[in-house]
Amino acid sequence: MFGETIKNFHINFNARDDRNLYSCGDLITGKLSFDLTKKMTINSITLTLNGKAHVSWRRGTRKHRRVTTANVEYFNLKNVIRVNAEDAVQSKLPPGTHVYPFACQIPQGDFPASFKGLRGRIVYSLLVVLDRPWHRTKEYITEFNMAPSSYTTPNYELMAPLSGTISKTLCCLWCASGPISMNVRLARKAFLPGEDITIMCEFSNGSSRTATPKARLVQKQMFYSQSRGHSTMHTLDLDSKAGDLVDPHSSDVQSELTLTVPSDTPFTISNCAILEVSYLIEMRLSVKRKTVLTVLCPIVIYNPPQYNVASPPHV
Repeated sequence: MFGETIKNFHINFNARDDRNLYSCGDLITGKLSFDLTKKMTINSITLTLNGKAHVSWRRGTRKHRRVTTANVEYFNLKNVIRVNAEDAVQSKLPPGTHVYPFACQIPQGDFPASFKGLRGRIVYSLLVVLDRPWHRTKEYITEFNMAPSSYTTPNYELMAPLSGTISKTLCCLWCASGPISMNVRLARKAFLPGEDITIMCEFSNGSSRTATPKARLVQKQMFYSQSRGHSTMHTLDLDSKAGDLVDPHSSDVQSELTLTVPSDTPFTISNCAILEVSYLIEMRLSVKRKTVLTVLCPIVIYNPPQYNVASPPHV
């Protein structure tokens, strides 16, 4: 059988760095290796570099349920890395281990980062096809990770601090408490996977109740139909933490909370027509388990080699 003749097939990429990320224009190099248990004739070995996005979800009621799907192909490049000679004797490979180096280049373009979510994915892959005469082709596939090619936010804005302030007066029947306010500050807008995010807060609690601050890091996944006529959303809490209690009738209370971006967090995606991934820090202040104040700070999970932080434009 064909499967018994070829064993230990491997696609090995040459090491780049500890993150093993690729971007548009990068050259991918490596080796294909496999063992043959007996002589075999191989017409060709082809390698296909592919990048695509796919989303799918169900909508509607049971009687009128429909499946919405959408696809985007970014590139599909084929390269022949081995073609046998016409001489049948020369085309036979002997038993043993065979190794073939390969090189292929990712095209230039504004490609989104790799992502796998609840209702969609962006996948970049390398497909190797072995073609034998009078036999079915044998396929092997492996995926590689793509870093984002670009961001819609200018570099200097990614490194600029963020802040938000909100206040409110609580009312109970004919009585009004003093104002409750919250000021939230972040050192910058962009963060790395695995990095800690320090949230600097200032609270004033003019009410007669103790207030509880809580922060959470939220991932928002948006999936769209091909025409963007339909969409669905999925949110995921990546980290959360409660802060120290804010006493009644207190003011200018300083506090810090730290959230951690998980090391495997996907990058922000804003350049895909059918799939978007965004992040925000949600800071809430609650009284008697009821949220009374909320500040939202949108952030970006980014790939640092893409950035040489520029200065803001001169006016």
